[in-house]
Amino acid sequence: MPEMRILIIKSGWATPIINMIERRFEQGDLVFLGSNGILQYKEASTDVRGIGLSISDELFSLAIGNRIPAAFDGHLRDFQMHLEPAQVEYLDQLHSILYQHLKQQNGSSQVTLHLLSALLWYVDNLWSQHEQTYRENQTRQQRLFTDFIQLVSEFAPTHHTIDYYASRLCITPRYMSTIIRQVSGKSAKQWIDDALVTRIKIELKHSDKTIAHIADDMNFPNPSFMIKFFKRMTGMTPASFRR
Repeated sequence: MPEMRILIIKSGWATPIINMIERRFEQGDLVFLGSNGILQYKEASTDVRGIGLSISDELFSLAIGNRIPAAFDGHLRDFQMHLEPAQVEYLDQLHSILYQHLKQQNGSSQVTLHLLSALLWYVDNLWSQHEQTYRENQTRQQRLFTDFIQLVSEFAPTHHTIDYYASRLCITPRYMSTIIRQVSGKSAKQWIDDALVTRIKIELKHSDKTIAHIADDMNFPNPSFMIKFFKRMTGMTPASFRR
C-alpha cells in the first residue's frame, strides 16, 4: 500500500498478515499501517466493519508541518492498540466531521488539514500511553524480535544477510539468530528470505519492471541468482509467477 492508513474496527474480527506478521484485529482495535506496508488478506468475519483514513505522504506533511508525532515519525511500520469505548466514540466523531467537511462542495482546505492534524495528534497521544505500557510488559527478547522485524520489513529488499541486521541491533549474529528462533520458532534467515520473496512477488504482480530490473533493485548479483532464489522459495520461476 503506497499510502498510510488508520483503521478502527467497530465490529467483527479479521486476521490479516501485516508486514510478514499474522495479526488479529477485533472490535475496538485501532490499527496504523505505514506507507509502503504489505498487507495480505487471510480471514475475516462476515460482520467485520470499521472506519478509516487513507493518507498520502504529501497530505500528511501538509497537515502536520515540521513537528512530526512520534507514532508517525517512521520508526514504526505499523502498530495496533485496543481502545476504550469512549476513545472509539471520540475518534468516530472526529472522523465523521472530517468526512462531512470533505463532502462539502466549497470546503476549506485549511479546515481539512487542521481536522486531520487533530485526529493524528489524538492517535499519537493514545499510542504514547499504550506504547509505554506495552514496552514495559515486553521481555528483552521480545523487544529484540520486534526491532528485528521492523528492520527486516524495511531493508530486506536490499540487505539479505544476517550480519547486517545483527550489526544494526548491536549484537552478534549468533546471539540474534538464537533469540529470533526462540521467540518466533523461525530462523532469522527465514524471516529475511520470506520478506524478500514477498517483495519480489509484489514487483512481479504490480509493476511492469523486467526481471533483470527487479533483480538489480533487490541487490542480487545478477538475474540468475534471483531466479534460483525465487524458484527455491516458491517452486516456480519469476516468469511463471508473473504469468
